[in-house]
Amino acid sequence: MPRTARILLPEYPHHIIQRGHNRQTVFADGDDYRYYLDNLGEWKERFGCKVYAFCLMTNHLHLIVEPGEDAESLSRLMKRLAGRQTRFVNRLEGRSGTLWEGRFKSSPIESNAYLLACCRYVEMNPVFAGMCDDPAAYPWSSCSSKVSHKRYAWLDDDPLYLGLGATDEGRRQNYDEFMRQSISDEEKEVILGAVRRGQLTGGKAFVDEIESRLNRRVELRGRGRPRKDGK
Repeated sequence: MPRTARILLPEYPHHIIQRGHNRQTVFADGDDYRYYLDNLGEWKERFGCKVYAFCLMTNHLHLIVEPGEDAESLSRLMKRLAGRQTRFVNRLEGRSGTLWEGRFKSSPIESNAYLLACCRYVEMNPVFAGMCDDPAAYPWSSCSSKVSHKRYAWLDDDPLYLGLGATDEGRRQNYDEFMRQSISDEEKEVILGAVRRGQLTGGKAFVDEIESRLNRRVELRGRGRPRKDGK
């Protein structure tokens, strides 16, 4: 079957998931994680992308990336990251072949309604997986940079995060409170379902806007806007 055309939009954040081939381990130790993040910090600048959130898990990763004016910058970034990580791991393990499961999955995000919720979903993955109780304690995600010190200097502050307070301390406190709110199963399904299917994460008005821009029908995944109280 032919591949469904991926929807990439300039100047919109995208939720990205990429998994290891056959769910195999991608990040085996700290050097693997650090190498990927060093490349992410370097190449997102070279391609003019902004990274608003990330979480590297053992056999997959989540990113929230805005590609800037050229939507294809996102594909170029992911290709470069995947290729460099594959060569790094293959060299260390004395192996050859692919590291990743096909092409990455992505979903453009309706910023005002869903961006903070998507960032929270990404950064809560270690908690969902039972790896930790506090998402800020997980070293390979963006959460600690948002609720305490900025561990990753290249991480970009998204507009909604900046709107959480007038000062850095106020934003950190409010984001930490947001992270501690419960996330409904419906919100999880809306966010994960959209990226798995390559559909939009947003409401009907967002879909109408994108359909008009692309001049083609775009499927909607989801049943409305996430509640701000997280319930």
